[in-house]
Amino acid sequence: MANPHLREDERSKLVSRLMGARRAVRETKAHADAAAEAIAHRAVDRAKRALGERGPVWWKDGAPDLNRHMAKNTPYAAWYADSSRSRR
Repeated sequence: MANPHLREDERSKLVSRLMGARRAVRETKAHADAAAEAIAHRAVDRAKRALGERGPVWWKDGAPDLNRHMAKNTPYAAWYADSSRSRR
């Protein structure tokens, strides 16, 4: 989730940058250009950090940062297990 405190114009610019970086990753993979792919992945990371999706947490409510954790390893494990069963 992006930082909701970003101004809409700033968020829009960052999302556009992220989408461009993701396209670059796809294109460099198609051409098997490992060096360019690494550069594109770094661009994705920079855009995600600017959006607040990676890096230091932007919220101040004391809630833990559970990003990049598997649901089964979080307080949401039971909910996830139930929702997984209902999709089958």
